[in-house]
Amino acid sequence: MEFKELGKSGVKIPVLGLGTWGMGGFSSSSGARDAESVEALRLGLSLGIRFIDTAEMYGHGHSEEVVARVVQDERENVFIATKVSGEHLSHDGVLKACESSLRRLQTSYIDLYQVHWPNPRIPISETMKAMERLVGEGKVRYIGVSNFSVHQTQEAQAVLSRARLESNQVEYSLLDRSIEEELLPYCEKERITVIAYSPVGRGEIPRGARGDRWRVLDQIASKLGKTRTQVALNWLIIKSPVVAIPKASSLQHVTENAGAVGWRVNPDDELALSQAFK
Repeated sequence: MEFKELGKSGVKIPVLGLGTWGMGGFSSSSGARDAESVEALRLGLSLGIRFIDTAEMYGHGHSEEVVARVVQDERENVFIATKVSGEHLSHDGVLKACESSLRRLQTSYIDLYQVHWPNPRIPISETMKAMERLVGEGKVRYIGVSNFSVHQTQEAQAVLSRARLESNQVEYSLLDRSIEEELLPYCEKERITVIAYSPVGRGEIPRGARGDRWRVLDQIASKLGKTRTQVALNWLIIKSPVVAIPKASSLQHVTENAGAVGWRVNPDDELALSQAFK
């Protein structure tokens, strides 16, 4: 596995994480596929992908409980990121949400606690002061945000006095490059890690679309002896501030995702992909 520093924290995290959206259910809790989810996450850990991203809203909290089953015997060796939902961003709401996540995760601390979505009805300053308090209490190691614009990221960062904003989790893939104009250059300049979710285009990249740009991707993948997914993930993680969290939904997906590291798309192929999918 390859590693990058999380923001300016000094801690190194894997360039690939294990995304858990859909594990434990979606908008409601479901244990129907828990055994499969646990098996996939455990495989990921065995392959060196020791970074799991979850959220209190995934499976109405059950996703965090699934993660707890996986990490209970090796908590210190797994970097756990979770998120507080937009409706819980008041000062007291953040504190209560964190306690609930800690209980479901069966841990005394969260490595990276992220604001899932900004809430225009609650000042960012109120939310960040609660996040900073959690860091001071040792319940959270690092603070992140998700789906924040440059302006919102700047505002969140400006509030913090004793902690620092280390990451912004946003959608980013060959098919969605909207962050490249403003947010990606800003995060690179400020050394804020970009955590790319839906990095294979919500499944569209591996599904088999046809057309000129897909032909470019297939030619590069064939030349490298890699899959579309592996090339698309590598195209992301070779960018200095970016790590990616593809969904770890099956053993096959986890194994394939792990094959995206240990090599690099060369500059000519990177440019060809960027032009084909612009």
